[in-house]
Amino acid sequence: MAFTDEQIMIKDMVAKLSRNEILPLSKDADIAGHSSPEIVKLLVENGLLKMALPEEYDGINADYTTIALVVEELAKVDASAAMTVFVTQALINIMKQWANQEQKDRFFKKMFAGDKVNAFSLTEANYGSEAAAIQTKAVLEGDYYTITGNKIFVTNADIADFTLVFVRTGEGKRHKGLSGIIVEKGTPGFRLGKHEDKMGLRGSDLSEMIFEDVKVPKENLLAGPGKGWDILMSGGADMRAYGPGAMAIGLAQGALDYALKYAKERIQFGKPLSELQGIQFMLADMSIQIEAGRSLLYRTTEHMDTNPEEQALRKRLVSSTKCFASDVAMQVTTDAVQILGGYGVMREFPVERMMRDAKMIQIFDGSNQIQRVIVSRSLL
Repeated sequence: MAFTDEQIMIKDMVAKLSRNEILPLSKDADIAGHSSPEIVKLLVENGLLKMALPEEYDGINADYTTIALVVEELAKVDASAAMTVFVTQALINIMKQWANQEQKDRFFKKMFAGDKVNAFSLTEANYGSEAAAIQTKAVLEGDYYTITGNKIFVTNADIADFTLVFVRTGEGKRHKGLSGIIVEKGTPGFRLGKHEDKMGLRGSDLSEMIFEDVKVPKENLLAGPGKGWDILMSGGADMRAYGPGAMAIGLAQGALDYALKYAKERIQFGKPLSELQGIQFMLADMSIQIEAGRSLLYRTTEHMDTNPEEQALRKRLVSSTKCFASDVAMQVTTDAVQILGGYGVMREFPVERMMRDAKMIQIFDGSNQIQRVIVSRSLL
């Protein structure tokens, strides 16, 4: 993992920002169950919401590896903040791949200041893993698409300025009839529904989106009618590596760091916990799994950055990363709670939050069972 000088500089900056300014705010955001305006402001001020923008739109055209480094560092102290960043970058990356020049000019110029938050809207009440069966419709009427339907579990929904909504435009059955369209905040008929009071990642908003005859300019449709599945299987899949994959590794590392510090300071049976072989073996296994996950993560992002045409291996690596890294995070955070014992289940200590966050990562953005389906199909 030979990172560039610029990547190392960005990583160090984000690490300092996370420890000194975001960490003190993360507990309150978790308790509140909403995105922290103060944390979002810090992300904006440090340019983390526009990293992926091309340089002509005042971004740094961050590659997948750079985004993963930022997400990992944020997740070491606050996975919810990392979630806000990666989902916002995901829409930018999808647009870089699928938007036409007019769309890039129009939307990227609005993101120029780096103060815009993006969202990704796919899931419906009856269709989660079965994405090809979604029912939200968009009907072309003159110069506008009229959208009708409900979406649930939309990350960043409460604070999003732009949302990529997957709809059925009717070019064919199931996946052949899907399209992706960008809906802007404030569009008449577009409103928020239920805000979810969830177990983990509570500092990242998750809400329902309701579309009641929402008229969106036809120019907001990405890549043309019926291209939604292609968008979902490329850019929508890619974010699983630099998003939940990187979040999981950062989360696991943060939990290990805290458990290690605690084990050195906590005295039991007349000596620090860290001198007990049972604890030593737990810490060793935690470290081994994190190193394996991190190696897979950056092997994957390097492949994505340098071999854009190699789709078969890319698909397998992305799903492997999301699945393996989040399973590692679940195991490591569980062990961290165990090492802290009674203190581990107290909200005063961050490993309790980290364990809840880890469970969420195993589920969202395609459950780990779905990732195993993708990997096995790729192999077979």
